[in-house]
Amino acid sequence: MKEMTAKEVQQRIENGEMLNLIDVREVDEVQAGHIPGITNIPLGLLEFRSHELDKNKQYIMVCRSGGRSGQATQYLESHGFDVTNMTGGMLSWEGKVE
Repeated sequence: MKEMTAKEVQQRIENGEMLNLIDVREVDEVQAGHIPGITNIPLGLLEFRSHELDKNKQYIMVCRSGGRSGQATQYLESHGFDVTNMTGGMLSWEGKVE
């Protein structure tokens, strides 16, 4: 499984890269604060909403601490997606939050 730290994700965003961030936390967690521009697909709905994702794009999975996003990364990877887990999750995020 590919992994990237929250700091690496933040640096890429600050460098102007357009990243496809999928936040797999529950809706109320995301409403309390999230990285600008994320798409929220709660982990429990990922299996049913994975058709919304494009296998030709790269995705970075985000959650609170890195556990749920790790599960999401493994699931999507096993279905042919190019995904990376953001280790440490939002607990490690020091960048802008909406």
